[in-house]
Amino acid sequence: MTGPVQFVVDPELTVATLAAIAGGIALGTVSGLVPGIHANTFALGLATVAPAVPGPPRLVGAAMLAAGTTHTFLDVVPAMALGVPDPAMAASALPSHRLVIAGRGREALRLSALGSGLAVALAVPLAVPITLAMTRLYPTVRTHLGPLLALVGVTLVVTERGRWPRIGAGVALVGSGVLGVVVLPIEPDGPVAVGSMLMPLFAGLFGAPVLIESIGGDGVPPQDDATVALSRRSIGVVALTGTVAGAIVGYVPGVTAAIAATGALAALSGSGPREFVVATSGVNTATAVFALFALVALETPRTGVLVAFEQTDAPLALGLLLVSVTVAATAGFVLVPLVGDRYLAVVGTLDTTRLAVAVLVSLVGLGWLFAGPIGVASLAAGTVIGLVPARCGARRANLMGVLLVPLAL
Repeated sequence: MTGPVQFVVDPELTVATLAAIAGGIALGTVSGLVPGIHANTFALGLATVAPAVPGPPRLVGAAMLAAGTTHTFLDVVPAMALGVPDPAMAASALPSHRLVIAGRGREALRLSALGSGLAVALAVPLAVPITLAMTRLYPTVRTHLGPLLALVGVTLVVTERGRWPRIGAGVALVGSGVLGVVVLPIEPDGPVAVGSMLMPLFAGLFGAPVLIESIGGDGVPPQDDATVALSRRSIGVVALTGTVAGAIVGYVPGVTAAIAATGALAALSGSGPREFVVATSGVNTATAVFALFALVALETPRTGVLVAFEQTDAPLALGLLLVSVTVAATAGFVLVPLVGDRYLAVVGTLDTTRLAVAVLVSLVGLGWLFAGPIGVASLAAGTVIGLVPARCGARRANLMGVLLVPLAL
């Protein structure tokens, strides 16, 4: 007869693990608050320095995953305060920024935190059944991916209200799509080894136009109370939509969080900016969980964070990595309103024109740093196209043609 199972806790290992995760959370917080920096770019940068980091590879990997998860929570803050998103949050940039301009930024921050937090809570129990389903459905989805993405693009355009918004949406979708077809295959030639054409493209399409439009404006107004206007049921339904969309990112190659968020917006076409914030935040964060399970099941990394993780040669210890994601998600849920409220308050005290010009200059610098002269040119071209939706009263999400069109083709 065997005795009861005993679990032995190593205090030193526990402290080291928590310290590694805390370090990752701190790094993810900083990167998430920098306008225009994508979690993938940040993670690949970490991968280049990971070999020099002291400590077991498994803890370095846990820290990297914690950083990536935290980033998916905090990156909404600059998207709201400045209108400068990273690619994953691009679809929600205008709705969230609109809430800030209306004085509802504190509410928007809490909606984002709820969307991301619920996505993690839903994704963990759903990961196993969805993994089983997606491994069977993947061949069919992959075969029909082009038509599906084309349907998303068409839905975005036809659901615009009014003639001019539809015209502007069509121009934005096609123009950004052509830009993506031309620019994305180009090999970046910037000083940083983790160069990426996505950063200058998205900074031009989504960030620079908002900054240009803000020059001479009144800036971020005083923010009202943080009361959430959506019902619990609405938040739950929308967060579930974002979670399912995040699952698609985790299992289908070529579909990014930005594309899935665009699809979620098409599915929620009758909804307002609050629902958009919840959905896109949910997509962004759920992807981190589902991509981890996809890596275990399919042995293929689906996100830049997991590509960087593999480069560290860290063991794929699912239990440890889930703990890292869960702890980082909990921290992110607390940090979004805590840091975000102060971020909005500080931005509100600054001169709007000087701030816009300073951020524009920094975006140009980052474009050159990540992709060289072609990055700066891509940012400029994207800015011209990115000015179209607002001029026509169309949703800025139509600019996601930059990814939809190349993948559909």
